[in-house]
Amino acid sequence: MTGRTPLRVPVGQDAHRWSTFPGERTLVVAARTVTSTVRVLEALPALLRGDHRVTVVFAHDPTSAFDSGVLGLLHDAGCRVLPWEQLDDVAPDLILSASENIDVPEGDCPVLVLPHGVGFQKFVPDSRGPGERLSGVVPDALLESGRAWLAISHPSQEEQLLATHPKIAGRTLLVGDPCFDELTNSAPMRSAYREALGVAEHQRLVMVSSTWGPTSLLGTQPDLPARLLAQLPYDSYRVGAIVHPNVWAAHGSWTLRTLQAAALDSGLLLMPAVHAWRPALVAADVVIGDHGSVSLYGAALGTPLLLTAFGADAVPGTAAHALGDLAPRLDAHGDLRTRIADVVREHEPERYAEVAARAFAEPGHALAQLRTALYRLLGLTEPASEPPYPLAVPRPEPAATPVTAWRVTTDVHDEDGGPTVTVTRVPAAVAGSGGSVVDDSTSFAHLMCTDDERDGRVSSSASVIVRRGAESTTPGALRWVRETLDRQPGSLLAVSDVRGRTCLAGFRDGPVVEASGTGALGDPQLLAAVVYACFRAGLPLDDRAVTVRTGDRPAEDVVLRVRPDAR
Repeated sequence: MTGRTPLRVPVGQDAHRWSTFPGERTLVVAARTVTSTVRVLEALPALLRGDHRVTVVFAHDPTSAFDSGVLGLLHDAGCRVLPWEQLDDVAPDLILSASENIDVPEGDCPVLVLPHGVGFQKFVPDSRGPGERLSGVVPDALLESGRAWLAISHPSQEEQLLATHPKIAGRTLLVGDPCFDELTNSAPMRSAYREALGVAEHQRLVMVSSTWGPTSLLGTQPDLPARLLAQLPYDSYRVGAIVHPNVWAAHGSWTLRTLQAAALDSGLLLMPAVHAWRPALVAADVVIGDHGSVSLYGAALGTPLLLTAFGADAVPGTAAHALGDLAPRLDAHGDLRTRIADVVREHEPERYAEVAARAFAEPGHALAQLRTALYRLLGLTEPASEPPYPLAVPRPEPAATPVTAWRVTTDVHDEDGGPTVTVTRVPAAVAGSGGSVVDDSTSFAHLMCTDDERDGRVSSSASVIVRRGAESTTPGALRWVRETLDRQPGSLLAVSDVRGRTCLAGFRDGPVVEASGTGALGDPQLLAAVVYACFRAGLPLDDRAVTVRTGDRPAEDVVLRVRPDAR
């Protein structure tokens, strides 16, 4: 032992004295990285549901460069964890892992290796030497022992492996891809996922997906999330990011969040490293990715895809490499809004059907086939219960921090029936990353922030300050307006919500305007932008009906009325 405390129950020399459920077989899950451990945790409960004959323990292998987070993940899931060194005393009946690079102890128990991505599609650094190896393939010594079994999702993967690793002959099991089955069966939950993420019906969700390594999307374009948030109108788009767990493990959440600070301040939906990427992918309207598995999963779901990075570490002849040949590219320094709109408009849902067919065989049956293989290797009869069926993935937790400051551009034009104001908002934290600001006779730009903006430089220079939080009474709103303008001498307008879809907007040394909107225009920040635009355009503010456009939404109406009693 190396000082880590060995388990005494449910496995150990005297485990029989303490166990409540004395299983007939012992299954050890080898946990080496977050990515591989999550893949097993997501599938195993359905495979062993209700079966007391199998005792499951998790052995922590700390030798990976991406080991960080594994123990926390296992403890949060309530798993019993034994030190890797204790495996010599356990005598498992089967070792299960989604990491091929484990040091399996001596013995004769079989080892079942699940893929932790889509097939064998990437060359990765070899931790056993200075070169590279094919991701997903176990060491030759384990193949030669006759103990290893590799689960594959498509027959073409066996052909690929045989061409480079002849010793793998007869050691593959065709089971399909449980993760893809779950994603497919989650489609009816798409609206629920979008609601949980805070994506409105009229908004497009753009998900940025990055694998790990220097050729990945974030490795080559780390500022892409910020550039997207700068160019995509705030009221029409949400932007999210799915980052490979190896990035989180290698660099830490502190570094990742520090590097993406401007994007996070601008509303980036940074999905947690575990589980949450699946509902986010189902919810997406567009995926911007690289050669990682998430891009292929998204394309197979029929989602429009743009690639902005595609590394040479992608393996030729694989479905992922074929996707790289077929998918359109995104110039990260070009007109992102137009490119995204074009790919959505031109997309055909069956565009990537042939690529998906090369990656996922017998969709819908992976869990059932995996359970059959698992019990055969354990030497147990399969349960008489119905074969496991892929369930929809759980709803995600909200992943964005509130935006507190915007660079707002308003365009005022006369149309039939009166003035029309078009409002475009870009989070101030990324406003310098793309797009232009116009200020002329019909277009007006200003800085707006909420009253809880933490950067004093922003709040002191904002033309408009909006109260965030619960609705207020009219006297309370008026008092807040006066106090805010006294406290912020550089601000022209202070705005407070007073009741549903209505706010009071007070000018410095000027009137107090009551603004009432419909639909999304109950948002006091949008109402504030309309009041500001009408004032700058010299329009009368009393008994004024204004047509308002935000992004791609249908036009809505705002009514302005000066309150002479509130001067």
